[in-house]
Amino acid sequence: MHVNHGLTLADIVNVKVLQEIQDKFSEATGLAAVIVDGAGQPVTKPSNFTRFCNLIRSTPEGLARCIGSDDCGGRMAARQLCPSVYRCHSGLTDLGAPIILNQQHLGGFLAGQVVLPQDGIDLASEVLKGVADLNLDESAVLERLAEIRVVPEERVRAAADLLYIMTNYIVEIAMANIAQTQLMSELKAKADLEKVLRETELKALLSQVNPHFLFNTLNTIARLALLEGAPRTQEVVYALSDLLRNNLRNIDEMVTVGEEVQYIKNYLLIQEMRFGDRIQASINIPEELLEQRIPFMTLQPLVENAIIHGLEPKRGGGNINISGLRRGSRVELMVIDTGVGVTKSQIERIFMNEKRIAGKGQTTGLGITNVHKRIQHYFGSQFGIEIFSEQEGGTTVKICLPYGFIEQEATV
Repeated sequence: MHVNHGLTLADIVNVKVLQEIQDKFSEATGLAAVIVDGAGQPVTKPSNFTRFCNLIRSTPEGLARCIGSDDCGGRMAARQLCPSVYRCHSGLTDLGAPIILNQQHLGGFLAGQVVLPQDGIDLASEVLKGVADLNLDESAVLERLAEIRVVPEERVRAAADLLYIMTNYIVEIAMANIAQTQLMSELKAKADLEKVLRETELKALLSQVNPHFLFNTLNTIARLALLEGAPRTQEVVYALSDLLRNNLRNIDEMVTVGEEVQYIKNYLLIQEMRFGDRIQASINIPEELLEQRIPFMTLQPLVENAIIHGLEPKRGGGNINISGLRRGSRVELMVIDTGVGVTKSQIERIFMNEKRIAGKGQTTGLGITNVHKRIQHYFGSQFGIEIFSEQEGGTTVKICLPYGFIEQEATV
């Protein structure tokens, strides 16, 4: 089970649940207790703290030392991977057990604030010496120190073992919560993908309009263009016919990069006829990548976005380059334009699944989000799309895929 290293103990386990576990432990043992995070900061409200410790913590410096001591105790237990018994900075005996999930130290369950029988009569003088710079009233310190319970070492060890059982219980709760969160996230991602696919399929369905009639009509126009001596018109008509024919393919189908490139060439031919010299396009993909299999309609939506939202609004047009390279076990396909660019906030909104972004600039929600989600659906969350852009500086859309993917490996 993967744990996000940015998560804290409080993110994974409800603090109210942690508080209830801590309070029950303190009630059962009579010991003070607190649960801290990985830096020693309290996550819960202290339970059954002694008046002595509350007095020490009443000063900023004393509180900082106590937190530092808790941090050291928690880390000691984490290193040992078992409960630890130690002396705090004020001389009292404390115990701690680590809270570790998948080798990530999330915090510790700390208890104690007791005195061992062997601590001896010199404890009072040691304590006074240790807190002398806190400017506390010595008589108050000694009065509260005298209230501290003397607990046999075997009982402290037994309490430490119980503490360890409780931390294991907390880890089990954390694992269950993470599993549930991951399941909900996967279900949501699947639902989002299905929604995107339905919208895309509907868009394709609306564009079909009796495809056989369209193809026959386009072929008739192409033949008329040839008879009338208009070969360029014939070329464009055939390109449009191929585009429409490809548009009827199953959205879940896997195709080769070479097939996608041919599809893009047909699309660019039509756009170049429309924009003339305002748009210059180039394709630079190595031969070894042309047999790489990718989801159908991976590149074309990105090329379309680059032209319509990046280059068309720019006075004078610009260039678009479709390139690819292999980096070890990964393939990177890039669509780079010299258009009007896109802002950081617009990029963030794309990946927040917003369908449209108002105003000028590149991007659509449906096109880019569709490609990104389908790539992650087939290959995993470590793959997908990244966007890099500067206002008026063009945009790079990078697709990351596993190298050598074959159709039989696809799972829907």
